[in-house]
Amino acid sequence: MEKLEFRFHDGGREAAGFKGKTGDCVARSIAIATGVPYTEIYDALNELAKSERIGKRKKKISSARTGVYRQTSRKYIQSLGWKWVPTMTIGSGCKVHLRADELPRRTLIVSVSKHLTTVINGVIHDTHDCSRNGKRCVYGYWVNPNEVAAELFPLAA
Repeated sequence: MEKLEFRFHDGGREAAGFKGKTGDCVARSIAIATGVPYTEIYDALNELAKSERIGKRKKKISSARTGVYRQTSRKYIQSLGWKWVPTMTIGSGCKVHLRADELPRRTLIVSVSKHLTTVINGVIHDTHDCSRNGKRCVYGYWVNPNEVAAELFPLAA
């Protein structure tokens, strides 16, 4: 088992003037993976959340500060052109863990239970090591299609 290295990275949150700890993993991980400024991602997620509907089970809309619903984060990341790669289906059990030997070496926005994190070439970029010593199950990850195209067709890039 090859553990992922960990590097502290807040996605530019502190530099943008935000203080303290909060549940902003979606905004942070997208900012880290794309290089887009944290406040731009933060504002875009909150703007997209305004179109969400609330109901019996969903009492409030997403907040870039305290948590973004999966459908909203998925819609936003797709709008950036990133492609979803599922690693788990209903009833399949865990096939891929948050480990270097089970993830491709490129920039990934990785979905694990109740959290998004960024893994860049075998290194977790986050505010904490969320790998649970390589035992945390990966539901799937987002890949930048431009990065994949450059890898498959190096002369075209």
